[in-house]
Amino acid sequence: MSAHQRAVEQIRQSYAEIPADAAPRLAKATSNLFRFRDSGKAAKLSARDLDQVISVDPVTMTAEVQGMTTYEHLVDATLPHGLMPYVVPQLKTITLGGAVTGLGIESTSFRDGLPHESVEELEILTGDGRIVVARDDNEHRDLFRSFPNSYGTLGYALRIRIKLKPVQPYVRLTHLRFTDAAKCMLAMQEICEAMTHDGEPVDFVDGVFFDPSEMYITLGRFAERAPYTSDYTGMRIYYQSIQKRGRDWLSVRDYLWRWDTDWFWCSRAFGVQQPLVRSLMPRKWMRSDVYRKLVALDRRYGVVARVDRWRDAPVQESVIQDVETPVERGADFLEFFHSKVGMTPVWMCPLRSSSEWPLYPLETGKLYVNFGFWGLVPLPRGQFDGYYNRLIENEVHALDGHKSLYSTSFYAREQFWQLYNGDAYWPVKQAYDPNGRLLDLYDKCVRGR
Repeated sequence: MSAHQRAVEQIRQSYAEIPADAAPRLAKATSNLFRFRDSGKAAKLSARDLDQVISVDPVTMTAEVQGMTTYEHLVDATLPHGLMPYVVPQLKTITLGGAVTGLGIESTSFRDGLPHESVEELEILTGDGRIVVARDDNEHRDLFRSFPNSYGTLGYALRIRIKLKPVQPYVRLTHLRFTDAAKCMLAMQEICEAMTHDGEPVDFVDGVFFDPSEMYITLGRFAERAPYTSDYTGMRIYYQSIQKRGRDWLSVRDYLWRWDTDWFWCSRAFGVQQPLVRSLMPRKWMRSDVYRKLVALDRRYGVVARVDRWRDAPVQESVIQDVETPVERGADFLEFFHSKVGMTPVWMCPLRSSSEWPLYPLETGKLYVNFGFWGLVPLPRGQFDGYYNRLIENEVHALDGHKSLYSTSFYAREQFWQLYNGDAYWPVKQAYDPNGRLLDLYDKCVRGR
């Protein structure tokens, strides 16, 4: 903790030294955001000494964690104690601070909500340069409640106390196939409400849509023993296994990172799913942060766009989003998405929030389904960049859904503040960043400043 205090003092002083006309930006070793932007006048704020697990307490089942700690490091610290965070987002280099101030979700979310719902305490560097400790029961409750989905516009998480839960060594997977989206959504709703299937408890629920006649719900259940364990960190590919086997077993660690090796399925864009390429690629390179760096390089140098022009191929739009719709509207969204966008596969992850969080206003206790889709789609002739993303935004909100802000958004200002609760945001912004040192949520997430 003394090392943490030194790191806090260092970042506080660095923040105070940033010129008033330069927007601070947290410098991190990795990023899972897809709002690429030019640096402009942004001043980088180093967080290199804020990436450690301070302590794990197996008695209280809590961990004290610095804000820039990745879930990979956190899980490595908690599993030896037979514990894990309530929700472990699916990519290794998502940071705890990033998941709490942005979006994190996984297959425990049908029961445990989003990552911020298991947070007990936040130590925050606020926009006006203060260090405050915010909890749900102290004088900074408004900041504690508004921090989720604020994306660093109210301050930066320096330390987080998070609740943990017990695990068992293995996870037994059952893949249920459906040929009709409405029946799939109904089954998902029934399983999530009962938290059981075929008379057995269910610990994890997610799914994959491959096409309108082939989709799967995957159920996971903790187990003390396993007859075998599969390995999807080498030649075998996890998402492809869903179509080939009804039952599978993984160690709990491999289950938590089952999506990371191939970045769900996005590694195919780099040829990594070709057997020859895969056999030559070191395992340590097959992970989400490596692919993310490749995307950033392409964004910088325009390699794919140049190749497409050389091939006289249609211009492509990047469609990288996570959206939520009520489970009863999930089939409607899948029908829209398949007919209008046509990208597959699509990840499906149910979630339910247990209380109200002002800046991400999901209805408390209501079951939603998160749909995740990430890739490039050829634009129709005569259309321009943003065509598909605007279609998706409009449809999601027509279905009473919501959209995360880690990627591109196209909302008009007035619509944005209606959707993301400007009435709750601005009083907190004024209280903790009265001079506007940090960008506001619209400027950062829509205007891309």
